[in-house]
Amino acid sequence: MASRPASLLLLITLLATSFRPAAAGHDYSDALRKSILFFEGQRSGKLPPDQRLSWRRDSALHDGAAAGVDLTGGYYDAGDNVKFGFPMAFTATLMAWSIIDFGKNMGPQLTEAVKAVKWATDYLLKATAVPNVVYVQVGDAFRDHSCWERPEDMDTPRTVYKVDRAHPGSDVAGETAAALAAASIVFRDCDPAYSRRLLDRAVSVFEFADRYRGAYSSSLHDAVCPFYCDFDGYEDELLWGAAWLHKASRKREYREYIKRNEVVLRAGDTIDEFGWDNKHAGINVLVSKGGVLIVVIFCAAFPFLLQQVLMGKDDYLQSFKLNADSFICSLLPGVSVHPQIQYSPGGLLFKAGGSNMQHVTSLSFLLLAYSNYLSHANGHVTCGSKSATPAQLKGVAKRQVDYILGDNPLGMSYMVGYGGKYPRRIHHRASSLPSVQAHPAKIGCKDGTKYYLSPAPNPNVLVGAVVGGPTNFSDAFPDSRPVFQQSEPTTYINAPLLGLLAHFSAHPIITLSGS
Repeated sequence: MASRPASLLLLITLLATSFRPAAAGHDYSDALRKSILFFEGQRSGKLPPDQRLSWRRDSALHDGAAAGVDLTGGYYDAGDNVKFGFPMAFTATLMAWSIIDFGKNMGPQLTEAVKAVKWATDYLLKATAVPNVVYVQVGDAFRDHSCWERPEDMDTPRTVYKVDRAHPGSDVAGETAAALAAASIVFRDCDPAYSRRLLDRAVSVFEFADRYRGAYSSSLHDAVCPFYCDFDGYEDELLWGAAWLHKASRKREYREYIKRNEVVLRAGDTIDEFGWDNKHAGINVLVSKGGVLIVVIFCAAFPFLLQQVLMGKDDYLQSFKLNADSFICSLLPGVSVHPQIQYSPGGLLFKAGGSNMQHVTSLSFLLLAYSNYLSHANGHVTCGSKSATPAQLKGVAKRQVDYILGDNPLGMSYMVGYGGKYPRRIHHRASSLPSVQAHPAKIGCKDGTKYYLSPAPNPNVLVGAVVGGPTNFSDAFPDSRPVFQQSEPTTYINAPLLGLLAHFSAHPIITLSGS
């Protein structure tokens, strides 16, 4: 093993410990519970009897009816009342991945995490029930965004948008296939029939995505842009979908697909990106895992190891590992030279653009997942003349989680309901308007404006919601409802956080000098 220069170790240690309070560490188990609870506040459709966020009520009970399909259920993506299929599918994929890799650490919260996945996949099954069609959005986003009203009251058009053979959407279809395939692993042992249904649908949706290639933002530009426009092409979602189908089905054909299309579908492009639009870093980390898939029974409150399944090793994996190593190196302080990945003075990973926490949680999740794969292989990451151990990668990821939970210059938790100081005026319609119980009369489209502009705290606490957070180098946060880039929560901020919090709830102490 190559030596670890003291300079790299020192930089990583400083980043991992900066602004850490002298008091006892965080309650990661409590944060995990709350981060899962957040998804109940995002539910659309008829709510179940065990709904815990009681200020929410049934909503959008006729979604899809105008098109002759049932599209009730699923999640609202953020603080609005639209169901966007692209980020919802990515959310489901990352929740499932969190359970696959870290479900064993979730304890009693595992059952709730599995329920959260199923709320998404039940909807995705409805959205893909017609062969060679994926329903990708419900709601006119422009009309919705012109109103400030509760989901229970919304009267804006619930327009249905779809991709099909004549109007392809390989990006959203590929992500949907990935979500269904990943979720099939979660349900494999506790609900085999549901798992098979998910996997069979994933196969057919992927075949559609691959056969009828094109970007959904070209087919449906006026509906999905600028909200969830695909800026990075559909090629990464095809590789991403194939990678998850390989993990779920163990069929050689998907490994061969990845091998055959690695260059054609540009696996090595923009390898430092990972989110609802760009899967490149995730592809490289996931495929690099290669070797062994640990299969766990997830639906029990306390999972246990069932078996180890050899996924097969191949020389083609080496290029993905090199890409993954390069990505990891781009995130390490003192090593990264990429101008798009920097750290704030308070230690927060920072990328240009709005809603920075989506980058923080998704990239930190990959750091943690890759560190676990390296630990099993007794490996490390080589960054030129420097190297870093798995424990050091975990230290960087943990520093980001701790920043979110309050170890930052403002001493503010960016998770609503966690700690004594957290955002009170989040950009979220249901949270900011009086609940139906408190205000039974309808609040119309423009009637909600006074609540939007009010400096008062939101009346309904959306427990577990993680907001966009600081978006500049000053570590500043205004806690202002209209500043949506910083104050709006999203499902895809929280989804990878489930895995991070689960791991650190079981392993709160990291010895950076170890592996």
